[in-house]
Amino acid sequence: MLVSLVAAVVAALCYGIAAVMQAVTVRAASRQPADGGPPGAALGTVDPGLVVRMLRQWRFVASLALDLFGFVAQLVALRRLPLFAVQAMIAGSLAVTAVLAAWLINVELAWREWLAVAGVVVGVGVLGGSAGAEGARAVSGQFKLALILAVACVAVAGVLASRLRGAARTPMLGAVAGLGYGVVAVAARVLPGYSPAELIRDPAAYAVVAGGVVSFMLYATALESGSVTVATAGVVLAETAPPALIGIIFLGDHTRPGLAVVGAAAFVLAVTCAVLLARFGEAGENSDGGPGAGAVKRKNGEPSTSPV
Repeated sequence: MLVSLVAAVVAALCYGIAAVMQAVTVRAASRQPADGGPPGAALGTVDPGLVVRMLRQWRFVASLALDLFGFVAQLVALRRLPLFAVQAMIAGSLAVTAVLAAWLINVELAWREWLAVAGVVVGVGVLGGSAGAEGARAVSGQFKLALILAVACVAVAGVLASRLRGAARTPMLGAVAGLGYGVVAVAARVLPGYSPAELIRDPAAYAVVAGGVVSFMLYATALESGSVTVATAGVVLAETAPPALIGIIFLGDHTRPGLAVVGAAAFVLAVTCAVLLARFGEAGENSDGGPGAGAVKRKNGEPSTSPV
């Protein structure tokens, strides 16, 4: 259990640092107008070329390595911890990003944000202490095939969301991306093992890969032209609550005896505080007047043009 708790913390650290690096590459690789106006010819769709352009930047390649390491740590955590605990801890990566911004480049955090950081730490700590061992791992083949169908539904929903206009586009893209990440977490949880022979035969492995790619593209699209706070809040909510319910209903996840209320309160506290830190889900706020410009300021009051 202790190893799994440490692994979940390591995953949150890796994801939090990687988010900063990916935010910079999204803005640099974007073909959106600098004034944050309507996109060009690619408006109303998900741009696969965005990821290709991001791959040309070393920060993005390094962030992928961090994400990969974080995902391996998440797999280790899912071997012994219930989904609701792991997903809440992963949402806590936003606290890592916020503290990193305050520490490295002197970005000013309001007292409410420091309280939110503390809330994430307390919520995650209590949740980890109240979580029982994971439930039964065995699921039917139909359940795993349903995960692949869920990825396909996420992809279709993401394309439809990308065609929306106005304020609805960003939160919808963020929420759909979050659902995709939730599918990835559930699929990773039900993997029987990690040997090549097992992975090749298991539909859940394909759901992990496809869900990860689709979700990342949708999240990048949401960040490309929308408010980071709105997009990231949607991701946090959608990638934590649904998997938690699935784990409890279908996979037998539970808290320690007598700690169900404490665990539920800790989960709500951690996720709520993570949402309050949503603006740090993309630290590449710029000062060029584009989306989110000026939202992150240094302690001297000047807008930050650094990666965070």
